[in-house]
Formats: sequence, structure tokens, C-alpha cells
Amino acid sequence: MNKEVSKFFIKYQKDWLNDHSQIKLASKSRRIGFTWIQSFEDVKDVLSLKIRNKPCDVWYTSADISAAKEYINYCKFWAKAFNKGVEDLGEIIIDEEKGIKALSLEFENGARINAISSNPSAFRSKGGKVVIDEFAFHKNPVELWKAARPVITWGYPLRIISSLNGTNNLFYKFIEKIKKGKLNWSLHEVDIYKAVNDGLVDKIFGRKTTKQEREAWLNDLKESCGDEVTWQQEFCCIAVDETSSFITYDLINTCIEDTLIDDLSKISNDFYLGFDVARKKDLSVIAALEKMGAVFYLRKKFELKNVKYAEQKTLVMKLLSNPKCRKLAIDATGIGNQMAEELKEEFGSRMVEPIMFAPRIKEEMAYKLLYAFQDRNIRFPDDEDIKNDIHSVKRLNTTANGIVRFDADRSETDGHADRFWAFALAIYAGTNQPYQKPEVLYKKNNNYKFLTMNLI
Repeated sequence: MNKEVSKFFIKYQKDWLNDHSQIKLASKSRRIGFTWIQSFEDVKDVLSLKIRNKPCDVWYTSADISAAKEYINYCKFWAKAFNKGVEDLGEIIIDEEKGIKALSLEFENGARINAISSNPSAFRSKGGKVVIDEFAFHKNPVELWKAARPVITWGYPLRIISSLNGTNNLFYKFIEKIKKGKLNWSLHEVDIYKAVNDGLVDKIFGRKTTKQEREAWLNDLKESCGDEVTWQQEFCCIAVDETSSFITYDLINTCIEDTLIDDLSKISNDFYLGFDVARKKDLSVIAALEKMGAVFYLRKKFELKNVKYAEQKTLVMKLLSNPKCRKLAIDATGIGNQMAEELKEEFGSRMVEPIMFAPRIKEEMAYKLLYAFQDRNIRFPDDEDIKNDIHSVKRLNTTANGIVRFDADRSETDGHADRFWAFALAIYAGTNQPYQKPEVLYKKNNNYKFLTMNLI
């Protein structure tokens, strides 16, 4: 590659070009110039690569027509850069019987670059270089692969490029097999962080950028994604299996509503508290859910990071003293045990239920929360932290005695699914407690508290 051409590319693009493996695969961030660099390689191969003393045709396919048109325009640019004659044949029919068409460029040596549809039949009876773009998003990847792989039988190159789309697809399985040494293919993984480190933001800005500018650009990009799955899969090369999430984003988004209020004294119905206790490593989260009929509305949420137990206890005692508060379910596992015991002694077992996070009770609470989402019996505001936290919990393998395990990845900033468990505790409190009515207000240790009685 001469210096004049090299100036168009940045490091990860040059790495791709300098890899001459017959089959290479790129797992990459969106919009970092892989179609751009692939079109360069394809034009170069059309002009210089010969198999059996014949020029090399290229068969390119992507998941949609707009990507094919963009690719063809890039190829025309590179043909001009190489100062080689090329004729834009436009849309031509390559299989009359099946009505399959292609956008085609013909070069002066007779070789063609063809951008075809994702219909697997388009590859039948073809020979040449194969480029499959956004492979993880093709409608029928298995049939596409079966049709495309034989095209390179005589030694032509094959390129597979895509961002990730979960784990239940052929593209992801190829990546896993390469990493395990089961496929002797070349693998390039370029997430947005590597792209930025290699000079992407400098290229976009047209100048050398500062570390602060690059970090700000990344933060803006992440914020604009809207949710963690989009960020991880589209930009970070992290496959997110939506089927393994206990509560999916689709389900979560059906329960969005503007529910928060400033003052809990303004609510007219009973509310229930869920308290997931932490001190330093995770968040302490208190969720106050008002119950209206069968529906729970998040009215107040407290997220406490590195707050002393005495301050946490003061806050939850104030909430328990509200005449509309019916019950608190509190995480009494480990560090929460003492606070749960003290609150139970202060307010009584009808108002405070310590919950030891054993597998059985976690399973019960998790499923109660799931059912609330499925029945649309929970409402909360459009808060990305809440949504991502709820989505983070995975249903793991069942234990030998039939108990389902639940877990989530721990985040340094967002804890360990603490919002999920605060919600689950509040729902548990609200569905396991008979209706209670405040009867007598009295003062104990400078804290107001309601005595309650059951109404049968």
C-alpha cells in the first residue's frame, strides 16, 4: 500500500488490509469504516488478483439495499482513485428464472463487482470473491452460508463482516469456533474504544483531538444509544442474548409511565417498601410503590452510595412512619441483618419483614416481579438506570434440588441489580400482606409510628 493511499485509512483498517488470509471475519462497531475499507480491498482484488489466470469477480451482499448502494458508491470512488476505467451497469438481472438482480460495476479488465440481495439463491452457480456484510442481521444466514461458501472453492477470498446481534446466530457461532481453534480463520475484533484509540475521532474531526474530546465524544455516543443492549452490541462487540434476560427490554418498556412524586404524603393509597441494603460495594436502594387496585406505581426511589447505616436507618424509619405505608420487605442477608432486626423490633413484624436472600425466596420474589411486568401491574418512569438494572438479571441453571438461580453482572457504578431486588422486595411486601389500617399514632424515641390492625 503506497503512502498516498495509506493516508485514507487508520490502524485497524490497515490491519484488515494487510491480512491476506483466505477467510477473515470482522466483529466490529457500527459506522467505523469497515465497508469503506472492504470496498478498497475489493477494487484492488478486481484489478490485481487472478485465479486460474482470470480476473476476480466480487459478490457482495448486505442485509439491506441502502448498504449495497453505499458499497457500490465506495467502489466507484476507489476505481477513480486507482485511475481505472469502470462502467456502472446499474441494476442488472443475474438470474432471469428467479428474477434475481444485482447492482454491478464492470472494470476494464472484464471483472465485475456485484452487490446482490441477501437471497441465498443469488450465490448459486457463482464463482469469485465473497463479501458478506452485516451477516448477523441477514434473514436466513444458514441458507445464505450454504449457498455462499462453495463460491470460493477454487481459492477465492471470503470476507464476513458484522456487528453483533445476540448469541443465537451463525455469525456469533463462527466467532466462538475461531476463538476455540475449531476454525482456522482470521478474526478481527474492533469495538468503538479500539477504533477511537486508533484514530477514529481524529479522522472525524479532521485533526488531532485531546483525550478529553475523545472521552466526551464516546460519552455522547453512549448516551444517544438509549439502552445498554444497543451500546454493547452495536458499538462494543459484546453479544447480548435477550433470551437469557429474565425480564426483556420489550416487556420493561410496556410498563413505562410518569409515576414519581415529590411528597409521599400526597398519595391516597397504601404503599409498600422494598429495601436492598448495601454499604460500600453496591447501592442501597429503597423503592416505594403505591398500590392502586392490582397495579404498583413507583412513587419514590432512593439510591444511596456509601451512606452510613445510621443515615439509611433514619430515612427508612421516616418512610415507615408515613400513615400510608403498610409494609417493608428488607434484605436481611449479611450486612442488612442488623438493620432489619432493629427495624422489626422498632415497628413490629407486621410492618417489617426481614428477607434472607436464600435461593427459594429469591426465586419467588423474582417471579412475582416478572408476573407484575407480564400483567402490566407495575409502572415506573423512563429511567435508563432502572431499565438496564432490571434487564441485567439473568435466569441461570436450575440447581439439583429444582431451585432456579438468578444473578447479574456487578457494575462499579450501578451495583449488582440492586434496583431489581428493591422492586422485587416491594412487590413481595405488597402481595404477601393482608390489608392493614392505621389505628393509633404514638411517639417512641422521637419517631412517630402507627399501630395497625388487620381487617379480615
